[in-house]
Amino acid sequence: MKLRKLAVLTLAAAMAAGTLAGCSSNKAPETTGAGEKTQAAETTAAKADDTAEAKGQIYYLNFKPEVADTWVELAGKYTEETGVPMKVQTAAAGTYEQTLKSEVAKKEPPTLFQINGPIGYKAWAKYCKDLKDTAIYGHLVDKDLAVKDGDGVYGIPYVVEGYGIIYNDAIMKKYFALDGAKAKSMDEINNFTVLKAVAEDMQARKADLGIEGVFASTSFAPGEDWRWQTHLANLPVYYEYKDDNVSDKDALDFKYADNYKNIFDLYINNSCTDPKMVGAKTVEDSMAEFALGKVAMVQNGNWGWGQVSGVDGNTVKEEDVKFLPIYTGVSGEEKQGLCIGTENFFSINSQAKEEDQKASLDFLEWLFTSETGKDYVTNKLGFIAPFDTFTADEKPTDPLAKEIDRYMNNKDLYSVSWNFTSFPSQTFKDNFGASLLEYAQGGKDWQAVVDDMKADWANEKAMTK
Repeated sequence: MKLRKLAVLTLAAAMAAGTLAGCSSNKAPETTGAGEKTQAAETTAAKADDTAEAKGQIYYLNFKPEVADTWVELAGKYTEETGVPMKVQTAAAGTYEQTLKSEVAKKEPPTLFQINGPIGYKAWAKYCKDLKDTAIYGHLVDKDLAVKDGDGVYGIPYVVEGYGIIYNDAIMKKYFALDGAKAKSMDEINNFTVLKAVAEDMQARKADLGIEGVFASTSFAPGEDWRWQTHLANLPVYYEYKDDNVSDKDALDFKYADNYKNIFDLYINNSCTDPKMVGAKTVEDSMAEFALGKVAMVQNGNWGWGQVSGVDGNTVKEEDVKFLPIYTGVSGEEKQGLCIGTENFFSINSQAKEEDQKASLDFLEWLFTSETGKDYVTNKLGFIAPFDTFTADEKPTDPLAKEIDRYMNNKDLYSVSWNFTSFPSQTFKDNFGASLLEYAQGGKDWQAVVDDMKADWANEKAMTK
């Protein structure tokens, strides 16, 4: 598969450390993560050389709240080095599309923004500059990963990411040492049946393990449900697409709905949080629960390491942070690896001033080719960058990025590709999330969740035609 090709090329000689595909923190769209840092960045830009205006300026609308502060710092650094003003604004989790719609209508719109794949491109094609002749596209290791339309290239992937079930190996080893444990090592947990037996036994013996629950909170606060309505939902869609040998469908059968229910029920019934309370929980809450040793497992991606390591009082040792695939009971899943792909594509606003378009392209080239830029990519943004400008010694350094490396290079396992870029709309995802929350809290039966999901998929797909 394409991702195998990328694994060989990128991770052999072109890798940097990985971070989030999904977003987590629910920060306001008018900030860049910290008000004082926003002001500092704008002050730095204002002090740029008087000739900067002739060089153009950059306005990046950031998709990733969890690295908002780093982007502000990076913008200031770029202005210091080049004299080109750069502004960064971050959309709150789950609001990127509506924030982008608002911002592009302004006198000074974003010059650099993000689309989430082919579906996103359809919505923003008018604003996407053709990048096929750019230096940054030339550096892309696997050009098939780019968003294309005919001969044009309109989205450049800037990070490859992976997600699964993050676990605390120290807690797991403590469980394996208990009399009557349902498994004796992580190697034995290679399908849903074993995972369920282990998780339920751990939950029953949580006092012996010194934890509050096996799984961290299933977050459903507003804008915080993306792990379930997008990332977890990717698995049944992946397997249905695989069965039908397609990459998209106008009508989804949701034939693996029971498999989704398997793992979702396991999460909510063996957690540190009562299912009726999940509507108030955020991703930040769940990552803190893991970091503080209150739980043994949490579903998230390699971007989550920054959230774990940044928690005050963190008790989890770096060497104990590992990945387990998300098992759902699908036949043959013993050979399943992590969910690996991207929904992060840079696009240049074709409606912006010519000098601002050029300035934005220059910035991208600087980001992925200069020593300063690559240092930020690798060590601060934590991206697994799919460009040939990264040398063999620029491999992942954080534990979850190393796990992505390990799984991608395990030829005995297959990766689950990211198919949620084909999901029909944000409205579909929001509706599915609301339906899942109602089910988790006991207000909706599962068949109604399935029926509504299928109907919403078909309706939203029809609206894109």
